[in-house]
Amino acid sequence: MLTIFKTFFWLGWISFGGPAAHIGYFRQTFVEKLKWLDDNEYAQIVALSQFLPGPGSSQVGFSIGYKRGGLLGATAAFIGFTAPSIILMLILALVSSQITDTALFHNIVHGLKLLAVVVVADATWGMYKNFCSTKLSAGLALLTASMLLVVTSITTQLLVLILAAVIGAIYIKGDTAKAQSSFKPSYVPLLLFVAILIGTSVLSSHPSVQLFGDFFQAGSLVFGGGHVVLPLLQNLVGDQLSQDTFLTGYAAAQAVPGPMFTFATYLGYALMPNAPVLGALLATIAVFLPGFLLLLAVLKNWHALADNPTISGALNGVNASVVGLLAAALYQPVFTSAVFNATDIALVLIGFYLLKQLKLPIVVCVAFFIVAGAALGI
Repeated sequence: MLTIFKTFFWLGWISFGGPAAHIGYFRQTFVEKLKWLDDNEYAQIVALSQFLPGPGSSQVGFSIGYKRGGLLGATAAFIGFTAPSIILMLILALVSSQITDTALFHNIVHGLKLLAVVVVADATWGMYKNFCSTKLSAGLALLTASMLLVVTSITTQLLVLILAAVIGAIYIKGDTAKAQSSFKPSYVPLLLFVAILIGTSVLSSHPSVQLFGDFFQAGSLVFGGGHVVLPLLQNLVGDQLSQDTFLTGYAAAQAVPGPMFTFATYLGYALMPNAPVLGALLATIAVFLPGFLLLLAVLKNWHALADNPTISGALNGVNASVVGLLAAALYQPVFTSAVFNATDIALVLIGFYLLKQLKLPIVVCVAFFIVAGAALGI
């Protein structure tokens, strides 16, 4: 448990760049370096996270922790990966204008965004080599990337993943020699999900319960990652906070490492001025919890679905589609939010050399991009 926590806690401090970058960091750490799982298992987890509501990259980390150490391992992974972001968001909530408005802060963050370009590109290429070995699978990756680049929406993402699953089920059959077992969801997490959803609505007169219920509902409706939570939370907060406060929190959530959903930490802090830390923690737990409960409902018996030849073929199609999803995310938002000039390109190329040729540890790459961002005033 301590190893799981320490590994994710370290990743929580360096995982800049949003969900796509997190998936890249996770793959490099748990597939390539630690070998806790292989690329096929990892791609299945990534694919599953795309179909469920909630924070995609956090669900991937939660699943990795679960596979390594059960429910305690999943909890250790979540706390470890999310704690750094929560700590930073609490600090920024206290002194946001004094820190986030400085040029040095923005320069360092920009340097770390360039590292995210390197990490996501490496993850995309690595998964392409593993899951796009045929013309059909490569075509599915290309179709997914093209569709998401042209029509960027969560609806498009779900449609192309479903299409890839159908094509995979028909044309990319899995191993028929595998023993098949029936799939049964875990009902306790599902019942708990429903109970909290109904219970918080009934007891909404209490401010703490209402806060928890509002953020739980928001977390239940978010498909497509952290940025999708913005309009939901904006509708949830309404006139309770000023537009400046809301947008400052959103900017801070993009600037710090870790999951975008810790935007809820900032909002919870501001929404309960009499007990700001309690409000921050309630909002944070509430917005993450729905996705994890739904994930637990299917994760335990996920292998039963994967062993079915038709389902296995569908997963192969989805795996290829996930490569396209990562490729699209590499351009928007990772590349477009980080690379603006020739200097940026040069630093990305140097980052590739450090990571892939010299094979330096990720901590060295992080240090390089921090120094580069601060020194060059990117």
